[in-house]
Amino acid sequence: MEYIELNCKITPNSQAATEILIAELGIIDFESFEEIDNGLNAYILKTKFDEKRLNNILKNISKSLCKITYTIKSIKNIDWNELWESNFPFTLINDECLIKASFHKNTPKVKYEIVICPKMAFGTGQHESTTLMIEQILKLDFKDKSVLDMGCGTAVLSILSSLKGAKNIVAIDNDEFAYENALENIEKNNINNVSVFMSDIEFIKNKTFDIILANINRNVLFKHLPFYSKSLNEDGVIVLSGLLSDDVEIIKTEAKKCNLNFKFLIENNNWISLKFNKK
Repeated sequence: MEYIELNCKITPNSQAATEILIAELGIIDFESFEEIDNGLNAYILKTKFDEKRLNNILKNISKSLCKITYTIKSIKNIDWNELWESNFPFTLINDECLIKASFHKNTPKVKYEIVICPKMAFGTGQHESTTLMIEQILKLDFKDKSVLDMGCGTAVLSILSSLKGAKNIVAIDNDEFAYENALENIEKNNINNVSVFMSDIEFIKNKTFDIILANINRNVLFKHLPFYSKSLNEDGVIVLSGLLSDDVEIIKTEAKKCNLNFKFLIENNNWISLKFNKK
């Protein structure tokens, strides 16, 4: 397969600007990211690359945060293992959950250990939105619960839900690359109660869950909140992330309209995760 490598120079370069750029590029089908000294390298299948969508994103970010210039080039047969082994540290969350790749050795011993095939930037635990979701999961009771992992990516949240005692988990993503990676990771962690589907929000109609996990982005979450509410059992819990601190009020207002009761939020580097209960 042929890929496009996007090299972005960010001025001034900052962690916040890099994370926002990664989040926005992920929405337009970029699959993998590599932080470099003056910016970011990002990778996308050539067949999915749309330079007009890219320019719209960069223009919006540059208005308020930084200046971004870029170059592109075609690459064939990317060695993902070589790329990620040089750029993928293991992640330890609250000294309780470890996310690692198979090549990581001598890692800490913890209660929950998850092995990820590192082929995607999101869902590996490196990004704040995933870390925040995991922190929320660690606080929740999953014993014998039914779970929906919407926009599952690597399925790391599904795997942790299973390790915490969930009865069954439905994991959904509309990206084929994510779907295949999720299946691979579930098998690698010997998980047998997660069903993965390449689908979208329509799939959950007429289905109900005790816990819904959705780590996506503000626009999609805002649009899907009514569907989540209908699919959430009474006294159920929904946890959202992929959101920035500026998104809090708009999401809380819409959630209230959907009979979802705000409980609390946690934050890290301007990224947030919100927890709601079904009224």
